[in-house]
Amino acid sequence: MICTCIKNKTYDEILALLPDVEMAEIRLDLCNLSDAETEELFSQTDVPLIATCRTAGTEPAGWSDSERKLSIAIQAGARFADLEIEAPSAFSRRFQKLCRECGTEIIRSYHNYLETPDDQGLQMALARCFRYGADIAKIVTACHSAEDAARLGSLYSVVLEDVDSMQGRLVAFGMGEAGKASRIDCLRRGAPFTYAALRPEEATAPGQPATGELAEKIYGDKGFFVKEDLRMPASKSFAQRAILAAALADGVSHLYDYSPCDDSESAIRVARALGATVEKDNGTLIITGTAPASGALGLDSLDVGESGLLARLCIPVLAAVNGKPFRVEGHGTLPRRPMNSAADIMASFGVLLTNGDDEAPSKREIHVPLTVRGTLIPGTAEVSGSGGSQLISGLLMALPLCAKDSSLHVTEPKSIPYMYITLDVLRHFGISTRSEMEGDAALLEDEDWSGCSAISFKVRGGQRYKAADFGIEADWSAAANFLVAGAIFGCVELDGMDMKSIQADIAIVDVLVEAGALVSQLEDGTICVRRAPLEGFTTDLNNAPDLFPIVSVLAAFCAGQSCISGIGRLAGKESDRASAILEMLHQMGVEAEAQGDTLVIQGETWASRLLTGRLLRGGSYSSHHDHRMAMALSVASLGADSAVGIDDTACVSKSFPDFFHIFEQ
Repeated sequence: MICTCIKNKTYDEILALLPDVEMAEIRLDLCNLSDAETEELFSQTDVPLIATCRTAGTEPAGWSDSERKLSIAIQAGARFADLEIEAPSAFSRRFQKLCRECGTEIIRSYHNYLETPDDQGLQMALARCFRYGADIAKIVTACHSAEDAARLGSLYSVVLEDVDSMQGRLVAFGMGEAGKASRIDCLRRGAPFTYAALRPEEATAPGQPATGELAEKIYGDKGFFVKEDLRMPASKSFAQRAILAAALADGVSHLYDYSPCDDSESAIRVARALGATVEKDNGTLIITGTAPASGALGLDSLDVGESGLLARLCIPVLAAVNGKPFRVEGHGTLPRRPMNSAADIMASFGVLLTNGDDEAPSKREIHVPLTVRGTLIPGTAEVSGSGGSQLISGLLMALPLCAKDSSLHVTEPKSIPYMYITLDVLRHFGISTRSEMEGDAALLEDEDWSGCSAISFKVRGGQRYKAADFGIEADWSAAANFLVAGAIFGCVELDGMDMKSIQADIAIVDVLVEAGALVSQLEDGTICVRRAPLEGFTTDLNNAPDLFPIVSVLAAFCAGQSCISGIGRLAGKESDRASAILEMLHQMGVEAEAQGDTLVIQGETWASRLLTGRLLRGGSYSSHHDHRMAMALSVASLGADSAVGIDDTACVSKSFPDFFHIFEQ
């Protein structure tokens, strides 16, 4: 990225300039800003800003003034704060403490305006930067020859104790004509950003080029991905549960903000098969439920389309109210997806799942089409949640319809937010269920699902679903693709997203923040993500496995190593998603490997890829008929050296039929 240095500007002039730059360094020592204007500037802008206040000489008064100005900017929300390594030790300690408290990344800088030291001198300066708390070290020296610039470049291969890699953590370039090329070369070597001036006459250091000149050399004719006023489709996780609940309810329900996709349309067909009537009025579903009594339905078969969730919701629900064995049919990729864990759990409640019409459980893998025999027996059971949450969600919908109370203890729970989506829908439709999570109390208090080791559900029997009016949330799974595209390649604004959602894939916001993207929420509720220096990250997606494909693309454009845990959750999706992701990354030239349950990806920034020619490789790719792989491939194509052809784009209709129309317009 290009950081534009701003000096000798008023508050209003700075505000007028910011929309036209990627990021900016505000020279607080050279801009005549009041304390109030400084606070306003760093708290309101959605452009990544560096707060810098250089000190002339070593007089205590100068350092004191710098500390005051920097403190105001940091507390107001500066993304970065820059302090020379010559700063007094007491000031340095207070500066580091404040930055850590406020979440501001620390730049410790070394400047030599006379010469470029020898290798030993440069390495000592670099080590001091990190010893004094640097997240990013900045080494800038006067270059008088190509050899000087080469010595600066060699710093990117230095190995320091406690610093894994210089990727994304070092900005080293030279001043003067001999150092001019190093301002771009640093990006090629992995610097998170470089510096430029608004205009040549406004340079803050000798040889500093203009922003426009650098942009032309780095980006050429590459466009930026900018989308505004986008609205995402309805969450099929909420829609499918709500449609089924409305079909089971007594009376007329209204489901607002519905948008069609294959899986949700399959849920509507299931509702009608259960005897409910479903009408559509623009974005509203009007569903008249059947309130079936135990054993009342008498269905011979049920078609769930390609939806694994719908299959796992309907198996226990119909086992509670159908009254006879029934067959579950499915299409597309669903018959290839294993249902063994569902069979194991249903056996705990007296229900047998078999392949086809087998009288005894098959020793082969259980899959759709399958036959369900037996009536759901309420009681107490302990089941493993390691295979996912969908069948458990089905039990939570079915057990209230049984005559007696039940207790369900789930060990090793995965995809926990989806269980709580189910409870939220049930609550709206008049079903009461108590739950208690076990595990790390501190993590649970911070709403960190990874701290949960078990969940106990207490389900009262003899309940009946009641008609409800229910608004379906916009889908965070769909939003993740656009937000990642904005974080890497430009800026994206999405309207109508619930920032307090319990959807699992809202975790994309935390992942983007961890990677360094700039995420903000506007006053009207719009969420905005824009480019900022991206760095390797560590995240656990056990509870949000659908994010894996697009988060893997994000990692490919983050400087350094990213570690994504939870690949064990990817089996049994629309594709063998772990293998599909690795195949995609390797074909695109990204270094990646599975280490146990973790996907490890070596990435580099978009600017670095542009300058080195290591863009992702275009060509023909397989989506493996997986809607999430198809969408991730589309985002990756924005950083490819040629067109990316996807063998099956129609598969996105499963969750987001309009994806390509919105993405490409």
